[in-house]
Amino acid sequence: MMSIRIGDTAPNFKAKTSIGEIDFYEFLGDSWGVIFSHPADYTPVCTTELGRTASLKGEFEKRDVKVIALSVDSVESHKGWIQDINETQDTNVEFPIIADEDKKIADLYDMIHPNASETLTVRSLFVISPDKKVKLMLTYPASTGRNFTEVLRVIDSLQLTAKYSVATPADWKDGDDVVVMNSIKTEDIPAKFPKGHQVIKPYLRTTPQPNK
Repeated sequence: MMSIRIGDTAPNFKAKTSIGEIDFYEFLGDSWGVIFSHPADYTPVCTTELGRTASLKGEFEKRDVKVIALSVDSVESHKGWIQDINETQDTNVEFPIIADEDKKIADLYDMIHPNASETLTVRSLFVISPDKKVKLMLTYPASTGRNFTEVLRVIDSLQLTAKYSVATPADWKDGDDVVVMNSIKTEDIPAKFPKGHQVIKPYLRTTPQPNK
């Protein structure tokens, strides 16, 4: 099976989750989406990751992003684990956790890497745009928890660059200057970006973030 790549259409699926059965596309609607996998329920790193995601609920909502998690354990296991997450991470997990016991969705999204584990998913994360295209893929080993501040930073970049002819430089964060795309001629920059610009090199032009 070929793996998913950036720009591909995210596969749709139906699944049982901790909040009931869902159709993935219907769940996302016209919003952005994050789907991320976990090696197993009742594991320490996953517990902190789901707690962190729940604590960022307002940040995801502000960006119109719907979050859904996946583990190869059962719905009942998820529901018990959620109680532990809420207790230990002082939060309230409200987003759904997919029960992928037959590993069909994990296989669909290439979340099982046999050389790491033949049965458990690695820490895969996909950001999906409203047109259901895969815009970001991150894969961490089971031993390393994900950086959700980075996930939000990339979503900020994706949403910004989807609306304006700009790119974001290394270590960019919301509010920093951005790079003008090379498809824009230098003489056309003032009309498109009236806040001003700087020509560092003919191929490297920066401007203040246009939506700030």
